[in-house]
This record gives sequence, structure tokens and C-alpha cells, in this order.
Amino acid sequence: MTDLDLRLVRYFTTVASHLHYGRAAAELRIAQPSLSRQISQLESRVGARLLDRTRQGTRLTEAGEAFLPHARALLRSSEQAMSVARAAAQPTRMTVGYTAGLIVTPAVQNLRHKRPDADVRTLHLEWNEPREALLDRRVDAAITRLPLQTDGLHVTILYDEPKMLLVPVGHRLAGRESVTLDDIEDEPIPRFPDPEWDAYWRVDPRPGGRPAPDGPPVETIEDKLECIAAGQAVAIIPAALHTGGTRPDLTAVPLHGVEPSHVVLATRAADRSPLVAAFCTSTRDCLSS
Repeated sequence: MTDLDLRLVRYFTTVASHLHYGRAAAELRIAQPSLSRQISQLESRVGARLLDRTRQGTRLTEAGEAFLPHARALLRSSEQAMSVARAAAQPTRMTVGYTAGLIVTPAVQNLRHKRPDADVRTLHLEWNEPREALLDRRVDAAITRLPLQTDGLHVTILYDEPKMLLVPVGHRLAGRESVTLDDIEDEPIPRFPDPEWDAYWRVDPRPGGRPAPDGPPVETIEDKLECIAAGQAVAIIPAALHTGGTRPDLTAVPLHGVEPSHVVLATRAADRSPLVAAFCTSTRDCLSS
């Protein structure tokens, strides 16, 4: 049985991402001929051709298509294994995750002041990453918003923030002092792939049981902003996302008559790290309302 060299696996996934040896070599900071040799070495170990180079460019073979998701999973597993080992060997290191519009600086600085021996880092997370990032130990604590699947986690509400309606600057509701759900009963709102998140931020169903109008499907906040700016939809957002700045072609109006957004602190339920506990205390002291 031939062991796989993770370095070669990473080279392959980089070429597969670009489908271009030159760009992949530039990202990896190695010479293109060397990269070609490394890929050939990997193919020899795997026992199958993974990439074809044609006049039209580089493409994955059927074997490469089958190998790619497992290669990426292998790299993630190796990163997780190293993270777990480092956490066990260095209990004075932790990473704090946070999502868009949320400020963790006061709590992090407070912890660094109390624990000058600790290496406290921060990591920005996408809206749908906090739970996965906690469970695979990329972060040890996360400041994020509900909704959030809480099994395996310990979650504490820190404070509430009002919601606003994000619209294009030329929208009929732009400039209003406030709006309610009745004002947007027929306005489409972008749909996210996570059902719980989607229902919460679209207020679906609406009071009385009426379904919220469907909007264009999106997967990222940037895609959502583009849909709104193009006049395809409006969106309900936490106030911090607007005060943090969005785009000059968008504006926000206070949305009344809906529950506020809940900002929470999440950690792994089984985590007994004194440093994580100290950060939880710092968070409650510095961020709770």
C-alpha cells in the first residue's frame, strides 16, 4: 500500500481549483515544470491519470473528479488533527471566530490583558460557518447571531440588536422613518440554502400564516447585496450590518414590529479549557448589554 504525500495532494487540489498549471504554480510559489512533475508523481502513486492538458486548457479526468472531494477532505482532516494536537500541547492558545458586523475587539483585548501569556487570535467566519468551525476546532469560541444549531454547543445570548430593511437607494421605501412587515408583504427577499436561517431572516411564514414572497436564491451576503442593488429583492438585516457600511447604492430603513436579532457567544459544550472560560467571562463583561 502506497502512502499519499499530503504536499502532492495539496498541489493537485490547487491545480483542480484553477484548472491552469501556470496560475496554480504561481499560488504555490513553485516553478510550473516542477509542479507538473509533482502531479505526475501523485498520479503514479494513485495509479490513475487525474488531469488532462489539452489545447483548450486543463481538465479533470473521471478519476480526478472522483479523487478531488476525498483529497480536499483528507487535507481538512490533516489540518484538524494538527489543530487538536496543538490545542492539547499549547493550552494557552485560542482562536475567537466572529461573523459580519460583530465587534469582538474589547473582549479579546480584555482577555489579552488578563492573560498576557496567552496567544489569542481572531478569525472572520461566513454566516454559515460558526458551528462547523467550532466542532472542527478552527475556532474555540464564536460571536455570531441566531439562528444556530446548538447541539454539541453551549450558547449564551449576549445582547439584542434591532433589524432594518435594506433596499436600493431608489426604492419606494427608501428614506422612510420606519417600515413594518405590512409594507413589504409583496416584496421578494433573497433565499438562503439553510432552511432555519432562511425562515428566520425572511420571517417565513408571516404573522397570520401567509408565506413570505420568494426571492432569488443566494449563498453569500455579497450575492444578496448584489440582488438588492439590482432591484430584484429587499432584505431584512441586523442593524450592525448597515452601520458597518454596505454599498453606496443601498440604504436601510428601521423595521418595526419584528423581534430583534440575537447576538450570541458559542463554545463547544464539552470544552473545559480555562482560557475559553476566561474569554467567556471577558465577553460577558465587555459585550453583554
